[in-house]
Formats: sequence, C-alpha cells, structure tokens
Amino acid sequence: MKPVKVGLLGLGTVGGGTVNVLKRNAEEIARRAGRGIVITHAAARDISKARICDTTGITLTTDPCEVVDNPELDVIVELIGGDGLAWEMVNRAIDNGKHVVTANKALIAKYGNHIFAKAQQKGVMVAFEAAVAGGIPIIKAIREGLAANRIEWLAGIINGTGNFILTEMRDKGRDFADVLAEAQRLGYAEADPTFDVEGIDAAHKLTILAAIAFGIPLQFDKVYTEGITRITREDVAYAEQLGYRIKHLGVARRTNGGIELRVHPTLIPARRLIANVDGVMNSVLVKGDAVGPTLYYGAGAGAEPTASAVVADLVDVVRTLTSDPNNRVPHLAFQPDALHDIPILPMEQVETAYYLRLQAQDKPGVLADVTRILGDLDISIEAVIQKEPSEEDSTVPVILLTRRVREEKMNRAIAQIEALAAISAPVMRMRMESLK
Repeated sequence: MKPVKVGLLGLGTVGGGTVNVLKRNAEEIARRAGRGIVITHAAARDISKARICDTTGITLTTDPCEVVDNPELDVIVELIGGDGLAWEMVNRAIDNGKHVVTANKALIAKYGNHIFAKAQQKGVMVAFEAAVAGGIPIIKAIREGLAANRIEWLAGIINGTGNFILTEMRDKGRDFADVLAEAQRLGYAEADPTFDVEGIDAAHKLTILAAIAFGIPLQFDKVYTEGITRITREDVAYAEQLGYRIKHLGVARRTNGGIELRVHPTLIPARRLIANVDGVMNSVLVKGDAVGPTLYYGAGAGAEPTASAVVADLVDVVRTLTSDPNNRVPHLAFQPDALHDIPILPMEQVETAYYLRLQAQDKPGVLADVTRILGDLDISIEAVIQKEPSEEDSTVPVILLTRRVREEKMNRAIAQIEALAAISAPVMRMRMESLK
C-alpha cells in the first residue's frame, strides 16, 4: 500500500523533531499504522536556515498555502503556533478535505469548537494530542482509556516553565526574578514570559482537558487565571515548614453547581506524588469514579517528546483513513450532539482552603483582630505561624492556613484584614488542595 503523504507547516523545534522521529522509526511506525507515513512537503519562514533535522526528500517552500493546497497530500501537520496564520491554514486545510494534526493549544482552546464542527461537516479528523503536556498521552488517556468513567476532577502541572521556576525557588532559596532570568537563558521561558508565568498557557491546556473530561464545549474565556509572579521565596519556605509544596496548577472539577475551571498557585501536601514533580516536567492527576485517581507524568515540551505526540496522532489518522467518519473517536471524547453546556462556576463560588501571609505590626492585639474577622465570617483556622521581627523592621510576617471556605467569603475577609491599621501590606493569598 502506498505511504500516506504529509505536509508540514513549521520546521522549528517540534517540526524538526517530528521529521527526525518519522525517519528514525519509519519501519516501526508503518507496522503500527498499516502504511508508511512520509513528509513530502514542508513550509518554513526561512528554508535556508540550519535545521535539527535532515530535510532530504522534502520539498521546501516559504508559502504555507502551497502545502495546504497540494492535492497529493492527505494530512497537514500544523506546527506554526499562535492563532493567526495557523488558524487560517487549518481552516483552509479542512476546506480542502485534508486531515489535520496540530500541537497548537491556543488555537484549539480559542477556536476548537468551530474547527471541530467544520471537520465533522467535511468528514476529516483534527488530532491535537501534542497540544497538552507535550509527550504525555493525556488526551488519549482521558478520551479513550478512561471512557468508562465519569471524570470527577483533574489537576495538572501543565506548564514546565512555571514548574521550573517554583522548583528552583524551593531547592535553592532564590527569588522569582532571578530564576525567571535563568529560565530565559536556558530557553525554558520566552523573552516575553507572560503566557507562562501568568498562567495563560496553562489555561489554554486546561480548557482542552476539561472539555474532553466533562463533555462540555471549549470555553477558554471562562477559565480563572492567576500567575506566580507574586510568590516569594519566603512563601515557598513557609509552605515547606507546614508540609506543603507550591505548584502552579490547572484544576477542573465537576460540582453540583457547575464546573470549576481555574489556574493558580496551589499548596499541595508534600507527600502527594504530584507535589514531587520538579523542574520542567509535567504531570496530570485524573480522578474517575470507577478507576479512582490516576497520575500521568512526563516531558511537557521539547523537540522529540512533543514530536512523539504529533506522530502518534498521525498514526491515528492513518489508521482511520478508510473508516466511516461517523464512527471515529469524537474530537472532544463525546459525540458532538451529546455535549452539555454545563455552567462554569465563577471563582467567587469556588470552595478551597487558603494560605494567607500578612505583614503585621509587632504589637499586642493584631492577631486577635485578624482571627476575629475570620471568626465572624465562619472561617476556621487550621494553623498559624508568627515569625520573629527583625531589627530593621517593626513588622512581622504572620502565616495562616484556613479550612475550606467559599472564595467570596475569603475576599470579604481579606478586604477587612487589609483595612486594619496594623496590617502594612496587601495580604498574600494562595489556595490549597488536598487532591485526595
């Protein structure tokens, strides 16, 4: 049987890795797919640039339309990134009746509902395993491996840059800005790190995971997103003293009132496996009603880990080329007419425990005022640490851990605490999850 011809858009890190994996493992991949898979055409901004892959046998062009419009190609792999040109090319490929494989989490999170509806109409597949957690096959695990389960919740470290920063702050007692600069030098963070450190990248990925876990439309605009830029090395140390680790988590949970979708720094008990995922690695914990908690761990980025997911999608596409389009695995795990528009809870209605760090004047009665405010709002305190004042500063840090309470109630408490004359700085608040 003739090999399936593939067009590649983007020859950067992941594109080069995809070429390498396909060439190196060509025989094994053909055995799994039932046919050979060959990249015959590729588009890149600069085709004269040195590559991490051998492009011998691949026709190169600077015009992606030449690839997308080529009638010889069966599948288009989009590795351009962003949601501008990539959006245009994916739509064009689907209109041309071509299957699409993409690693573009922003594109899927923002425009996936439209893309999948069009693909369904045209009878083509859009595969996107590489869009979340790099080489970890988390989408296939939830969509297919856990298809018997009612997913109750999932929580994931799904941005390697943020995890690297928090790991370095913990292990070496370094400040956020210092570690961020190193992450940029090492290539883990972009020159503009906003997407990583403010949680936008993780929110894109959480949007996709929640859709396939709960059978809801993609709703990126409803994800509560909070970054890690306010975390200090002292916060990291205090968390350790209390038996917790700080991780930048994406959390999606099904509740009676709706779906929680949130990305924020989170204190996790240090004994949990996911709390010990360090450096640039990713991990996702998924709780199903039948299987219980399951943990997935691996490289969340990089040339060949991400290429592993891209090529796995190509194999899936090739396996189903001759199948009835109506009997394929649905893009978002549930049949398109069975998606439920369950409401997304506003953050004020989410219930969690909290870590609070106050900067208080070192005088009698301050802690009593704080505990009175919390008590009046029925907020229970789990633990308190009050540090000694330094010779240079008349204020002391006070750390409180609370039991579970609605966010709206905690917001009121924080506003009242910050209004106290003895509290000299904004309250640092982080949420806590036991992940039992």
